[in-house]
Amino acid sequence: MIPLLKAKEPFRFYTRLHLSELTGLRATTLVQLVQLIKEVPGSCVYHHTHRFLQQHQFLSPEPPNDFAYWVSEILSEKELGERLASIDIMQFSRIHDLREKIILVIEEYLKEERFAQLKFAREGEEFHFIKSVSFVIPTNYLVDNLADFVEIMKKITFDSIYFHIFEARLRLEKKTNDFSFWIEHSLEDKELADKLADLDPYTRTLDDLRAAIINIIDKRFSNR
Repeated sequence: MIPLLKAKEPFRFYTRLHLSELTGLRATTLVQLVQLIKEVPGSCVYHHTHRFLQQHQFLSPEPPNDFAYWVSEILSEKELGERLASIDIMQFSRIHDLREKIILVIEEYLKEERFAQLKFAREGEEFHFIKSVSFVIPTNYLVDNLADFVEIMKKITFDSIYFHIFEARLRLEKKTNDFSFWIEHSLEDKELADKLADLDPYTRTLDDLRAAIINIIDKRFSNR
């Protein structure tokens, strides 16, 4: 049975509305691409590395990286595409660090394969930079114990789960998801917080992620 230990601070569930906005910036070569990646706002880097998760909530393959797709399929730089696709997004807790990793991978490739600088995308196949715009909205759900937390987890929207898992950790730079942070600091249960933090959200659908969180909490107390 999940204990009713009262948290020092209650947990407010939030949700989000999301818009994708064109920046007007576009690249036709690798040199242009890497230069613009250095200049665009972090919301652009976030969009092009998390678009799949935001738009296809029910599918579970590895999320495609827009940069990897473009250099591989449009510029036919397959090796670079593989290097970009292999970047483990889960290891980054700041957009800045993810941006720097992407830049490093592209610049190292350009040093190795100088002829790649000469390739141009055909007209209509340029890389268009898009930024992710989120509007964060508080819900009416406020809980101060794990039992109530689990009940709300069963019915909150995917947008709410996405916000607390992905945006809180990467865009808001909290280094962990909101659920783990609250459980560790307000309920002082680091063991449970670590179990939730260890979940890899990039290999699950949002529905699977919801079920996994509930299952971990249930199992934590089922034998007590």
